[in-house]
Amino acid sequence: MLRRPPEIVVCTESPLDPNEPGFLTLERRRCRVSYPVGERSPAFIYDQITRRALDAVVIVAYYQRDGRVWLYLRSCVRPPLAFRSEGGDPMFDAPWGPNMWELPAGLIEERGDFDAAVRVGAARELREELGFDVEPSRFGVLGTPVFPSPAVIAERQVFVAVEVDPSTRSVPTEDGTPLEAHGEIVTLSLDDALAACRAGLLPDSKSELGIRRFGESWASRTSSSLPS
Repeated sequence: MLRRPPEIVVCTESPLDPNEPGFLTLERRRCRVSYPVGERSPAFIYDQITRRALDAVVIVAYYQRDGRVWLYLRSCVRPPLAFRSEGGDPMFDAPWGPNMWELPAGLIEERGDFDAAVRVGAARELREELGFDVEPSRFGVLGTPVFPSPAVIAERQVFVAVEVDPSTRSVPTEDGTPLEAHGEIVTLSLDDALAACRAGLLPDSKSELGIRRFGESWASRTSSSLPS
């Protein structure tokens, strides 16, 4: 089963000027809604989050051994989880705290053809987070993109899968940020990964969705190869 990720502590060193540019940007707009019945809403203020690259790719990297399918997970530091209680909202039943097991994922920074950009971005993130060097053409898409938090940000998440050879894995290059430094990597059988989802041990929503989509795809692939 899934072991605990490394225990980490995240603290605030000093407050910053909220107007200082950062990774995310808050946009505040005055909006109206036009309805199909011909009515328009009163004007209202709406806040949304934007960033330089909106869309992200989520990667299921897997291999087969001894008749079973195995998936890779990586520990990821998530500072907002550490700061949640500062606003009076406890973590309740969260199993790990600010360090979580997740599927490899990252922003799609490339421009141009979206399908090609997804695969190039997936190859880059796989190299950074797991240490596999895979051709972009080898990634297969798992279903359609989703909007994980459409009330706040217009990010789309695209899910892909790729079969890898464990013997070819090298040291991950990482992205140079403290969030990926000293990250640990684990493998989990598909059955155990699905069980961890059901037990609430993978509370990262994109990871659960990616694992469940892959599980359905793998079950369909296996059943279609059985003789009738």
